[in-house]
Amino acid sequence: MKGEQIPYKMLSQDAYSTWLGIEILECEIGRCKVGMIIRGDMLNSMNKAHGGISYSLADTAFGFAANTHGKYAVSIETSINHIEALSEGDYIVAESVIETVKNKLGFNIIEVKRGDEIVALFKGVVYRTQKDWE
Repeated sequence: MKGEQIPYKMLSQDAYSTWLGIEILECEIGRCKVGMIIRGDMLNSMNKAHGGISYSLADTAFGFAANTHGKYAVSIETSINHIEALSEGDYIVAESVIETVKNKLGFNIIEVKRGDEIVALFKGVVYRTQKDWE
């Protein structure tokens, strides 16, 4: 399977990302850009998007980009800094770019944006297995 096709296969098998409404905007080897709209059922008790929503979007971008190199890759450590609150109707985008693949571990920082505004910064470490995507 070609690397840029892998995220589309992953999304088709990912019930959670599908429920979130995540869409793949752009994808190529080592890069994936995804987006979604904040819905009312994603809000917390303060009427803002639950922090897990932007986290999930960034994690999905991270995982999709890491897998474009053709091997199963899984996150082993992730964290996020929430910078701006998100409201119902906001459209957010996360882009993961993995420029070099040198070993079994990959490191990445992903910006989550609302338009041109950075709303969160996600950091991830991925482990690349020897299993090929078919």
